[in-house]
Amino acid sequence: MALLDIKELSTGYGDLQILRNINIEIEKGEIVALLGSNGAGKTTLMRTIVGLNRIWKGDVFMDGQRLTNASSTKIVSSGVSIVPEGRRLFAGMTVTENLEMGAYCNRKNIKEKIERIFDFMPRLRERKNHLAGDLSGGEQQMCAIGRALMNEPKILLIDEFSLGLAPTIVDSLVEIVHRINQEGVSVFIVEQDVQLVLDMSVRAYVMEIGEITLSGASKDLMNDPKVKEAYLGM
Repeated sequence: MALLDIKELSTGYGDLQILRNINIEIEKGEIVALLGSNGAGKTTLMRTIVGLNRIWKGDVFMDGQRLTNASSTKIVSSGVSIVPEGRRLFAGMTVTENLEMGAYCNRKNIKEKIERIFDFMPRLRERKNHLAGDLSGGEQQMCAIGRALMNEPKILLIDEFSLGLAPTIVDSLVEIVHRINQEGVSVFIVEQDVQLVLDMSVRAYVMEIGEITLSGASKDLMNDPKVKEAYLGM
């Protein structure tokens, strides 16, 4: 049984349909990528998984539990956390306060969890009393990842992983994601840098105009002529 199982999912905004019959499975312990151009519907899918968009048709299951159109609180409590596009930190709150906000559905051992996140990302410990709005882009992404981990998720969704970040910072974040995954957390990641995310992941899905058009092992998609032409410029 897949950890996250999306079946025939369709949704949109108002009368405008964005996603059509999406089928995605993510197993325990996997890093899975979602590729696609701007406007393909990737962020809409992420928002729908966490309950911010209503499902028109289809189902979402988390570890066997049906979460179709459940509240965001129930979805997060089931073990789903998201690092949203743009990070969405509370700019006027400190790093520590932002981390505490990530524990609103899981209030156990907050201090211990914060210390563990600081061990994962020592730069956050150095900046713990600084306002999130004063952090660099890389530090903000670390804080957003840390906030999501405060829920002790089974699966971590990351939308636009490296957007606007320097390559050296991205390399550090890749290492952090792999460490998180090695701790047993599955990762579902949206990323514009196709080469980067296919190197990071074991499997990937390609979305075009709201539909999944291709899927498979990341190493195979790296050599797929359609992927090479559309995303790798080859």
